[in-house]
Amino acid sequence: MYLIISGTNRKDSFTLRVAELYHALLVKRGMDAHTLSLIGQDLLERNTTVIQIEKKWLVPANKYIFISPEYNGSIPGVLKCLIDVSDTRIVWKGKKALLTGVSTGRAGNLRGMDHLTSILHFVGVHVHPNKLPISVVDTLFSDAQMDHPDTLRAINQQLDEFINF
Repeated sequence: MYLIISGTNRKDSFTLRVAELYHALLVKRGMDAHTLSLIGQDLLERNTTVIQIEKKWLVPANKYIFISPEYNGSIPGVLKCLIDVSDTRIVWKGKKALLTGVSTGRAGNLRGMDHLTSILHFVGVHVHPNKLPISVVDTLFSDAQMDHPDTLRAINQQLDEFINF
């Protein structure tokens, strides 16, 4: 199962829109894919919410797709909290991940993807080398749909590679 993690708790974010796009593209390919939004999740400590997320989403997934916005040159704290409060041995170790960074700026969260790669390596995740920075994400959608052919082409190529990873 593929689990797409929308790595922010901000409502109405482009991160969730991009995560939903990845979900739709995987389902179109016939893949078992689900999206986990961190909006409204209590992730500051290990609690029943975290345990439920682990059981329902994190443990069954064998491949993760992280869509992470740029927060101060890195990843959102809520995404780091998800990793920190989970049982790393059963949730992350030995699994595979694909990273996509999003930002309204010009770098597409390149630095944040490097930080996330280091964290994921530490907990035993194999990270696919094609990390996609999506810059000026706020200009790529019209009527809630991705309206940028080059970005769609890059996403599709990245997904095709990850399916075979």
